[in-house]
Order: sequence, then structure tokens, then C-alpha cells
Amino acid sequence: MQPGAYLACMKNHKIAICAAMSALALSFLLVGCDRKVSSEKTSTVSNDGTVKTKEKTVTQSSDGTVTKTDESKKTTPPPNP
Repeated sequence: MQPGAYLACMKNHKIAICAAMSALALSFLLVGCDRKVSSEKTSTVSNDGTVKTKEKTVTQSSDGTVTKTDESKKTTPPPNP
């Protein structure tokens, strides 16, 4: 193989690898992750010390689907000895 042909072949090989890596990186950028549109968290404490926490979250995926999540937690204090 002639030296000029070898260099041309390597140059084409590098260009092909660079194009493949760019396409892969672009696909990761286009897919993306869910985006948090809004988030709200409220806590209330009752007379007996019980804490009720409510959290509402709205997310939007990369395809435009909107998901609403409501989460509630109730924490009771330990009994007094």
C-alpha cells in the first residue's frame, strides 16, 4: 500500500468515527430527561405532634407528555415514656 493511500484511508476512518460519535451524542441530547414544570410542598402539624406532608409535582417528558404526581406522608412522633 502506498503511503498516500494509507493516509487517505486513515483520514476517512477518522471522519467516519467522528460522524458516528456526533450522531450518538446528538441522540442523547434529543432524548433528554423529564423536566420539572412545577413542584409544591406543604406540611401541617396537628395537636398531637403528627406531621402531614403533601407534595405535588408536575413533570413533562421529552415527547410532551405531562405527568402529575401527588405524594402524601404522615409522620407520628415517638410515644413518651
